[in-house]
Amino acid sequence: MDLPLKTEAPAADLPPFRIARPERQTVPVVFASPHSGTNYSPAFLAGARLDATALRRSEDSFVDELFAAAPGYGAPLLTATFPRVYCDANREPWELDPTMFDGPLPAWVNSASPRVGAGLGTIARVVASGEPVYRHKLPFAEAEDRIRRCWQPYHAALGELIADTRSAFGVCLLIDCHSMPAHPAHGGNPADFVLGDAHGTACAPRATRLVEETLSGMGYRVRRNDPYAGGYVTRHYGRPREAVHALQIEIARSLYMDEARVERAPGMGPLTRDLKRLISVLAGTDWTFLR
Repeated sequence: MDLPLKTEAPAADLPPFRIARPERQTVPVVFASPHSGTNYSPAFLAGARLDATALRRSEDSFVDELFAAAPGYGAPLLTATFPRVYCDANREPWELDPTMFDGPLPAWVNSASPRVGAGLGTIARVVASGEPVYRHKLPFAEAEDRIRRCWQPYHAALGELIADTRSAFGVCLLIDCHSMPAHPAHGGNPADFVLGDAHGTACAPRATRLVEETLSGMGYRVRRNDPYAGGYVTRHYGRPREAVHALQIEIARSLYMDEARVERAPGMGPLTRDLKRLISVLAGTDWTFLR
């Protein structure tokens, strides 16, 4: 049975993101969830060849809820409202697969990245299981509209949060929040968390180690950069020499949700409490060493 989906209001009426702000930001930490959006437009659903459940498996479902405690500890939380399969905010703005479109793409479009080759560009051609998303090819104008209406405002908001935080505190630590399916490469020893800092280039090792030790101390299995070293957000915004550090956190979906049904599982409560403890640790840390 298909799962119910929220559907979009007219584009002009639906903000592409929401920001949960503290009464006053007291820590140089910003949390962001680019893939937990659930507002699906009727036009998109009509053009998709997959059912609602298959589309929703591309989401980082409920990740925004897992980190909802952040504003209570003085840190803002940015969340995309649009679905990842509709427009992926963790890609370059113009990573597009030319085979998806009914005409030639502009020469400046990045049509040769590994992500495009996998069908997972800014506008995804396939879902994670490899099934094609669309019944028909799209006009380039459709991709352009999504990028200008969703991707660009989300990144404008994220850039502003980072700049304001760095201005106020002299440093900013961005925690980019994601979830991950079971990974076959890990066999019988799956990770609960994967921390991606672009192999030490996007975030100070001391900050990554603090998150790693905090989660490991709670009994979780934690890996670094394997198999997720960080996407566009981590690599683009993580500039330690400019006192901006970015760390991607991937959370195993098996900890908190039924992946097949895209539903919260009993582990959601305990995991949320543990992530609240992590947020508390981050909020209580003196981050001046990142400057």
